[in-house]
Amino acid sequence: MSTNRAARLAGGLLAGGLLLTGCSFTSDNVSCEGSSCSVTLSGEGAEAEILGQTLTFGGVQDGRASLSVGGASVSCGEGESVNAGPLELSCSGVTDDSVALNARLK
Repeated sequence: MSTNRAARLAGGLLAGGLLLTGCSFTSDNVSCEGSSCSVTLSGEGAEAEILGQTLTFGGVQDGRASLSVGGASVSCGEGESVNAGPLELSCSGVTDDSVALNARLK
């Protein structure tokens, strides 16, 4: 195998590994697999960086969680899916002060 080909293969493997670890967080539970992440945000103002986007939790009112991604603000109730910027968010649980959701790139 040539040195250039080996370097290209190593670069591709490194890039693939970075995609799998695309989530960092400053909130409760965040886990990613491929291009999908699960997250639980607790407390108004909680944030998580998911797939290169900052997701912010604005609180819950009347059973609907307020969320923002970039400049897009949305709300979702349990079992609903919404688009926010480049992400599709599926809210799997909403309590008085938290939201559990799955996020993936559109």
